[in-house]
Amino acid sequence: MEIERLLRMVVEEHASDLHLKVGSPPVLRIDGILVPKEDLPQLTAKDVEILFEQVTTIEQRHMFVRDLELDFAYGVHGLGRFRVNVLQQRGTLSLAFRAIPFKIPSVDEFELPTILKTLIRKPRGLILVTGHTGSGKSTTMAAMINHLNENERRHVIMIEDPIEFLHADNKCLIVQRDLGDDTRSFDTALVKALRHDPDVVVIGEMRDLDTIATAITAAETGHLVLGTLHTSDAAQTIDRIIDVFPPGQQRQIRMQIAQVIEAVLSQTLLPRIVGGRIAAIEVMIGTPAVRNLIRSEKVHELATVIQLGNRDGMQTLDQSLADLIKGRIVTQEEAMLRSSDPEQLRELIAGSYMTTGTLRRSYMAGASQHSRT
Repeated sequence: MEIERLLRMVVEEHASDLHLKVGSPPVLRIDGILVPKEDLPQLTAKDVEILFEQVTTIEQRHMFVRDLELDFAYGVHGLGRFRVNVLQQRGTLSLAFRAIPFKIPSVDEFELPTILKTLIRKPRGLILVTGHTGSGKSTTMAAMINHLNENERRHVIMIEDPIEFLHADNKCLIVQRDLGDDTRSFDTALVKALRHDPDVVVIGEMRDLDTIATAITAAETGHLVLGTLHTSDAAQTIDRIIDVFPPGQQRQIRMQIAQVIEAVLSQTLLPRIVGGRIAAIEVMIGTPAVRNLIRSEKVHELATVIQLGNRDGMQTLDQSLADLIKGRIVTQEEAMLRSSDPEQLRELIAGSYMTTGTLRRSYMAGASQHSRT
């Protein structure tokens, strides 16, 4: 069994992932659903080892022996690029391939909120793209960088693990660094990147305190910083960043985040009714009201401000899901599975939920009452 044949099958069947595991036939993920290829034989330990050797270098195999984990990118000329993860399970190998298109989708092609085109052209600040693994964070960031590349002259440094979408210089000068091959850590690479005269820095994953602290400092010193986190909404994202730091530093970090935050984009992928997938995205913009809530330790109130902030380009995840349902793009059943508040989503779909204007008046009245007391 040759890996190129299997990867060609991924592309031809529009799958997002390929899984190779001993005792199972090759399995594709199509529109979020696992589809075993029953017409192919079950893989033996020897089969998987041969496929592993077909896609790795000697150095990569040595790294796997040492760590029992391996992440890298693999390309097939004329076919596509793939993000590969290898792990050991029950003494045998398991391989997962994530398809990465050669062509970088635009913000419009990916049907992302148009506010993203404005955000990526900001001169400085912090933009966070969040969501669970496989929610499309890398594609969203690639589409944003692609828009910047077509419209602005900026020096962009990207630090990724591994490099996924390949960006060719257009108006921008784009440097892409692979964790492992080009640098040893996100933190060190980010510190060194700031000495390389960047305008924009993209961090594939903000994993630890040092990386997060350096990213905030970079945003404070006049750079636009994009990063990803595995959080489900804006409030959780802000809390996660603050909680990484020791208690004695958290007040200062809260002030810094309030100053530099430009946006938090929290997304999930849903299957379309007609096939394929689409992202539902919560959008929080760093408005004065949002910054004030972060400074005042009232992160739990962010959802209300986001819900009222449609004029600023904001929307909650439930509002995004409701729009997709009303547009007959996704089913209500799929949307409900991803909603943080299914009852509110039902009201949004039915149109019985309070209008934005009513919500705004209610919120302001409550704030006025609070100030009097």
